[in-house]
Amino acid sequence: MNTSFASTPYPTVHLKNAWKSTHPWIFQRLVDKPVQRPKPGTIVDVIGVEGDWIGRGFYNGHSRIAVRILETDPDVEVDAAWFARKIAEAVSLRRQVLKLDEVSDAWRVVHSEGDGISGLVVDRYGDLLVVEFFSAGAFRHREWIYDALKAQFPGCRFYSFADEHVQKQESFDFRGTEPVQPAVITEYGVKFRADPAGAHKTGFFADQRENRQWLSQQVEGKRVLDLCCNTGGFAVYSAMRGAEEVIGVDIDADVIEIAKGNARLNNVRPRFIQADIFPWLRDAGIRGDQYDVVILDPAKMTRDREQVINALKKYLDMNKLALGVVKPGGLFATFSCTGLVSEEQFLDMLRRAAYYAGRTVQVLKVAGAGADHPWLAQVQESRYLKAAFCRVLD
Repeated sequence: MNTSFASTPYPTVHLKNAWKSTHPWIFQRLVDKPVQRPKPGTIVDVIGVEGDWIGRGFYNGHSRIAVRILETDPDVEVDAAWFARKIAEAVSLRRQVLKLDEVSDAWRVVHSEGDGISGLVVDRYGDLLVVEFFSAGAFRHREWIYDALKAQFPGCRFYSFADEHVQKQESFDFRGTEPVQPAVITEYGVKFRADPAGAHKTGFFADQRENRQWLSQQVEGKRVLDLCCNTGGFAVYSAMRGAEEVIGVDIDADVIEIAKGNARLNNVRPRFIQADIFPWLRDAGIRGDQYDVVILDPAKMTRDREQVINALKKYLDMNKLALGVVKPGGLFATFSCTGLVSEEQFLDMLRRAAYYAGRTVQVLKVAGAGADHPWLAQVQESRYLKAAFCRVLD
């Protein structure tokens, strides 16, 4: 039994049940309500049913996740130096191990549990760091986090925010920082504008970097259709890599304008169409339109476990329609960034979509987010992006 706690006295919370898991989340139902409830995001020591020390982490009496464990060595303080060390390790992984600076100045700096800081996501866009808070603990200790980031990226600018639903779940208020000037970043020689102050989160998704690069090697001289094209990532890459024709379709007029701007940055001219992909694909199918390469990368479908079946039905419908416009022998790249949909469910949906579309789908490669989005084996929740690259046969 380990009872040698760190020199700084932390508030303690006690568990009701034995705890053997290495998962950093401990849910509310397993924790005794403290007599004096610490404020959301306070760092606490967690004590097991037999008085044994479990770990040290963020406590939140208002959230479904009562404790987010950060440290399992009782002698290690969770202080400003701890955050500095963790963030330095995360940056070192990207720079020294993954050597991301050689391919891009846009990458994920901290990926929440995957880098040991539950509820914190940091993305880098050139000199601009976008900090997103998913936990009251990360928000409460933001000054330590900013200081640690400044040490790694001297002279950087910050843009910080937290989604409203997160603030509600985690019980903290944050209006976000003032709008900042967008950054122009380069990825494998392709330029994009990242504008976090716009209506679309960071304005750019670095998680698809390796997927864009891989697919763009297959498009030379081809007709490419980029569905749910967002700010034009796959479409611009395809045009840059010598596709004969590129069409991007998205329902959101604002992102279409950003996509056109990204095309201009690179002096290429994909055609962008503002439309709902469902009627657009049905019309394309009736016309008999066919493309050599089709990309389908829709936005997150749901955050609610109760809605996963409905989300899978939507994926099924759109994948079935998209498969209908792929030329025999053509490539189909399909994605899901809905974390609650597992890879197994996603691939099963693809199997059914192929059946209903009357096509044979030969899966060439299954992938996910880039290596700057690591996830712990015991924390599957950090793994959200699923990608399937396929050849479509009759």
